[in-house]
Amino acid sequence: MPFPATFGRRGRLSSGTGWLNYALGFLLLLLFSFAPVPPGAAKKKLKTRNVIIVVIDGPRYSETWDSTSMIPNMATRLKPRGVFLPNFYNNAFTYTNSGHVAITTGINQPIDNYGEELPQQPSIFQYWRKATGKPATSAWLITSKDKLHILGNTLNPEWKDQFMPSMDCGVSGPGSGYRSDSLTLVAVKRILTQYKPNLVLINFMEPDGYAHAGNWANYLRGISRDDLYVMQLYDFLRRTKAYKNNTTLLITSDHGRHLNGISTGFVDHGDNCEGCRHISLLGLGPDFKVGRTIAEQHTLVDIPPTVAYLLGFPFPQGEGKIIQSLFKSQVVPASRPGKAE
Repeated sequence: MPFPATFGRRGRLSSGTGWLNYALGFLLLLLFSFAPVPPGAAKKKLKTRNVIIVVIDGPRYSETWDSTSMIPNMATRLKPRGVFLPNFYNNAFTYTNSGHVAITTGINQPIDNYGEELPQQPSIFQYWRKATGKPATSAWLITSKDKLHILGNTLNPEWKDQFMPSMDCGVSGPGSGYRSDSLTLVAVKRILTQYKPNLVLINFMEPDGYAHAGNWANYLRGISRDDLYVMQLYDFLRRTKAYKNNTTLLITSDHGRHLNGISTGFVDHGDNCEGCRHISLLGLGPDFKVGRTIAEQHTLVDIPPTVAYLLGFPFPQGEGKIIQSLFKSQVVPASRPGKAE
């Protein structure tokens, strides 16, 4: 350690006061050397800079993770690379718009299912854009269902029409009808390439659409195709410089379907039966554990605070909590905003 300024030219103390200052300085150095590290100070910073949420609309757990033949890519290629939560639920309103609103606002809200009603509170997109000051093209809704344009705005007068994300919903926006999931994937790749957004929600609708039509074969085909599209998206992210090694991918559903023997069976959904409520969550990212299955139960409203924690923006609303078990390191809410369990 260098001598303090109170030492003279020949290394002798210039006065008694100088010796005292030196002794005190040495003592303080010792104290700081052995002082406990403040909580979170030694935590490694999160590597996530982008979050992409994929919602596969309306498959039953029995046709996905109970019997994985329809989802070979997610079950055999992606699951070993991330964290799987089999006890994941929509524990409230098991309809498309309500399920998606839970994902984007953290609130279980009954809402018109035809795209005629906005969510009561702002979304993670609005909170994130306000916190970062980034443009609308840095956050996107890219959905096969046109009615999901509602996710970009809110009825809350303090937030309405402010900090909204960019949207590519349905064939060409509200009222244009649903488009095939293959075309949605094309739109996803184009938008990610052109704008490089940091926060994205993607909706694939084919399992739900074909099930409502009573077409069992195409319902299964929709599940299988969406499994392939998720794998293609994952490979695209790994090949793209803007997303490689810094992107978290969350794959879930908005609801399931009636169990066999309940109402119309697989054709519909909307009650609190196990088939409608039981969904899943698969998370992959640089800050998540690898090859783990987590048995604890979580629900859709836990997604927004987890996203807020990953991207480091405040999210004071909602009913959910950060899913701590996804992470390699202990969650420290003071350094990455969001509510921890």
